[in-house]
Amino acid sequence: MNTFGNLFRLTSFGESHGAAMGGVIDGCPAGIVADMDFIRHELGRRKPGQSSITTQRQEDDRVEFLSGIFEGQTTGAPIGFIVRNKDQRTTDYEELKHVFRPSHADFTYQQKYGIRDPHGGGRSSARETITRCVGGAIAKLALSRYPIKIQAYTSQIAHIRLDQPYLSYDLNLTETNGVRCPDPQKAAEMEAYIKQIQAEGDTVGGVVTCVIQGVPAGLGEPVFGKLHAALASAILSIHAAKGFDYGMGFDVPLYKGSEQNDPFYNDNGQIRTRTNHSGGIQGGISNGEDIFFRVAFKAVPTLMMEQSTVDMDGNETLMKAKGRHDPCVLPRAVPVVEAMAAMTVLDYLLLSTKDQFPIQRTAQ
Repeated sequence: MNTFGNLFRLTSFGESHGAAMGGVIDGCPAGIVADMDFIRHELGRRKPGQSSITTQRQEDDRVEFLSGIFEGQTTGAPIGFIVRNKDQRTTDYEELKHVFRPSHADFTYQQKYGIRDPHGGGRSSARETITRCVGGAIAKLALSRYPIKIQAYTSQIAHIRLDQPYLSYDLNLTETNGVRCPDPQKAAEMEAYIKQIQAEGDTVGGVVTCVIQGVPAGLGEPVFGKLHAALASAILSIHAAKGFDYGMGFDVPLYKGSEQNDPFYNDNGQIRTRTNHSGGIQGGISNGEDIFFRVAFKAVPTLMMEQSTVDMDGNETLMKAKGRHDPCVLPRAVPVVEAMAAMTVLDYLLLSTKDQFPIQRTAQ
């Protein structure tokens, strides 16, 4: 299960401390301009070491495309790529080879496969998400043919949260601070709290909100391929993601049906809804309104303090992690959420349009 998607598919490979991360993108339409500056920018948003509240691992995160792109455009052939790892410190994990880190994938990988790569967590490391950002960048470039915009942002860190709907904020401010929060005051509070927790050797989690605008009505494949189910599956596959809701989500028990329904009206010949409690999806199919969802991320389980655990033989012991780790995944998770959303929307757009994906062919 290292492949994502139906028609637009991403297969990823590589380990955190291996030679490289990489992937193959299959099903990408031909004729998409591979804007390398844009792709580098997207990878830079996920890049480690970008601020004092992220891991200080230093990686160039430069993608090398091996196939599927010719003279700056996608050819329709599989797009192979690698991103070389350059700043591995495997010695940081030598003392952890024989113990199971609490709330990590060490124990479950060992039980499933009988063997595991303990260096950085191997495939369970968030380093794997760089392949998703490459796939997401290509998907965003393909989606640029449509008026579709995808914007995620940090809406909560621990007890510090934005208390207004996304329409109340200027989402263009998201990239102006280290936590990627569109409210400058809340962003400063969040960053200060992360630094406080980091100084204590602890970690903290939060919530990312994502807004997808411009999606046409009609995307979704009932009954087991509902659009919100596909988004949930994609988003919950991200490392440290623990919860997903869309529209009113888990607030629905607080309201009566008369308060939840979205009345339709005719907007100069276009059917719209006066409210958007449904989050842009009804019956598993997009209705043309903004799609918005939230994803909860847990605190990073690697702590710079002593924890109790067991070793490979089941003996109870104590451990204290070494290495460079994020005190909070939220700032670097924002572009990953966008990437998974972009690949999902493009995949379902291709499922809906089949051979009708608009392309602009160059003159022969």
